[in-house]
Amino acid sequence: MSGIFNWFNRAYCCFVKFLRPLDGLGPLALRLFLAPIFILAGLNKLDSIGEVAAWFGNPDWGLGLPAPLLLAWLAALTEFLGGIALLLGLAVRLISIPLLVTMAVAAITAHWQYGWHALPEQTLVVPWEWRNDLIGEVIIRKERAIDLLKEHGDYDWLTESGNITILKNGIEFAATYFVMLLALLFSGGGRFVSLDYWIARRACGKSDINP
Repeated sequence: MSGIFNWFNRAYCCFVKFLRPLDGLGPLALRLFLAPIFILAGLNKLDSIGEVAAWFGNPDWGLGLPAPLLLAWLAALTEFLGGIALLLGLAVRLISIPLLVTMAVAAITAHWQYGWHALPEQTLVVPWEWRNDLIGEVIIRKERAIDLLKEHGDYDWLTESGNITILKNGIEFAATYFVMLLALLFSGGGRFVSLDYWIARRACGKSDINP
């Protein structure tokens, strides 16, 4: 039995050693996934900064946040510049912090009241979904909307590019991005695949540095 364990241990160590030169691919994948999301979100906010500020500040139909114009600019620039930094792998650990804060604020202020799931199709009851009541309500409204579209519209044309849905708007996406950014905060931009790595390597003169 011990011989099998020793063999497995050696094989696993060889496997990990084989993966070591490629360990930058994980952070690279996270960065390439997140970068366009944040760049586009930031650009959209910058293009309509007045409307974003109005939504941030209005207590009736918006978020009711203080200093809405300042927060709108901070959110827009953080997302836009942060997305570019993630794409380049520049200051990844540092830029992850304000992006984490942005995702946390978005989850709490804009999505928390709608629960976990972002889409009503995700009907699986999970312990961390605190608004299961909304799933049923959204599904009822979705079915009603489909009936109306079939009755009064060209439903086949409307669904050519995808099915009709109603956004439940829970924190799922914001939480997912938060977890991905948290991983980048601790892993850095990745060896060989980020500007951080090459800057640190030039400064420290080490090939195995973790940027």
